[in-house]
Amino acid sequence: MSETQGKPIQCTAAVAYAAGEPLRIEKVTVDPPKAHEVRIKIVNSAICHTDAYTLSGSDPEGLFPCILGHEGSGIVESVGEGVTNVKPGDHVVPLYTAECQQCKFCVSGKTNLCGAVRATQGKGVMPDGTSRFRNGKGETLYHFMGCSTFSEYTVVADVSVVAVDQQAPLETVCLLGCGVTTGYGAAVKTADVQEGDTVAVFGAGTVGLSVVQGAKARNASRIIVVDINDAKREWASKFGATDFINPKTDLKEGETIVARLIEMTDGGLDHTFDCTGNTKVMRDALEACHKGWGQSIIIGVAAAGQEISTRPFQLVTGRVWKGSAFGGIKGRSEMGGLVRDYLNGTLKVQEFVTHKRPFEEINSGFEDLHHGDCLRTVLSL
Repeated sequence: MSETQGKPIQCTAAVAYAAGEPLRIEKVTVDPPKAHEVRIKIVNSAICHTDAYTLSGSDPEGLFPCILGHEGSGIVESVGEGVTNVKPGDHVVPLYTAECQQCKFCVSGKTNLCGAVRATQGKGVMPDGTSRFRNGKGETLYHFMGCSTFSEYTVVADVSVVAVDQQAPLETVCLLGCGVTTGYGAAVKTADVQEGDTVAVFGAGTVGLSVVQGAKARNASRIIVVDINDAKREWASKFGATDFINPKTDLKEGETIVARLIEMTDGGLDHTFDCTGNTKVMRDALEACHKGWGQSIIIGVAAAGQEISTRPFQLVTGRVWKGSAFGGIKGRSEMGGLVRDYLNGTLKVQEFVTHKRPFEEINSGFEDLHHGDCLRTVLSL
């Protein structure tokens, strides 16, 4: 039994007090877990574009003050009453997409979206409606995506955490908490890419390149990456792309990216993926699909108030628009398979870690995101 079990813990966290402001590194109090809750000592956390999206103020669910972070890994410090799926000492990954294995969504077999904690998670609190975080003034701090990994300690619901093989380095396995799983799952689960299929991926960040490796694992015949940053060309090839197009420099005068992709693939792609969150790109991705059977998967999250549009005829003639959250992966029951694939070398994970920083440099880590040479910055807590 740990010395801190059942007691509040004072530790360091990066607090977001307002949209557009740098995070403040300060001491916070993390209360002990209540029933069906788990307190985790966070060891590593990566910085994801979703964290930056919320910090920018574009997120309609964004709440301040809060502790951001959702792509983390750590060790269970203590558990509340009734927790049976993890125990103190376990290496774990927090899950922003919960899996209770009992709700209508979980038992349907049709989706990985779980209804157990969704309502309270979106309000920045634990399932009982309260927070486990307080700042030095005693003010309540909100949770983020049910994870809040930008803190040395965090508390999550037991349905929002999974134990992982302790052979997997915490420094890299944290990426399975969002980016790698989201892209890889979108290819192999949501789209169910088949051998010989053609694929186009719009946006070559961590999620897009993970789609690429998922499509490669399924033996797609052609994997075309579309990105306006030429520095991504080499990465695209490294992760398995067969082609790279920069729409700003590689198109003929008057040619659209849709026309180019349709020409390259004899009528359009079997599968396209938007990993940008740009609604114009989402439309291009759909319209580059093959008539009759092409499907386009939306992964990128658009800013508040944005809407997608296309001519209904695009759908009448057989194209399908689908969305994918966390790659369709059920975190508690399927994470173990992804970790095994990582450990046996069939799933690239550590290749995405381009930058490493101490936790105190978290604001510089957010700056890294905007540079073309960064896929993931991993913070050491």
